Amino acid sequence: MVPSAKVFFTEVRTVYTPVAAALGLTGPEESDLVAPSTYYAGPVVGYRITFGYREGTISGSVELHRDAYCLTVDVEQLAMAIGVVEKRGGISFSAKNQKQLRKSLQGHADYAQLVHPFLADLDAAEKLMRQAGAREWSKR
Repeated sequence: MVPSAKVFFTEVRTVYTPVAAALGLTGPEESDLVAPSTYYAGPVVGYRITFGYREGTISGSVELHRDAYCLTVDVEQLAMAIGVVEKRGGISFSAKNQKQLRKSLQGHADYAQLVHPFLADLDAAEKLMRQAGAREWSKR
């Protein structure tokens, strides 16, 4: 059975609390307005984990907020562009049960730890995210 939003939030906190502490991130900011999601913010970039409970999947993205726009890119796509992983498929997106959810969350957290050292500088982070095919969202 696909986990509930409550289980999702609990599992995210369990997996990401030590990662957030190690990377100097604040959060979590949790929302379930459209889809359950959690956001951890850093000084340059933040990490959003979203639960697609209908499909039983999660997605993990990296966000960079500027005054006029926001860039978002899938964490696996960014890891490949940076060169810390060689090919797609190194992490799971399945969350059809609690065990799969935890495994997928751990994989996304591991990828966040791999890419984070490359994103400490705002200009470098933006360049890497654009190279990875980040989407740009206007704030105006």
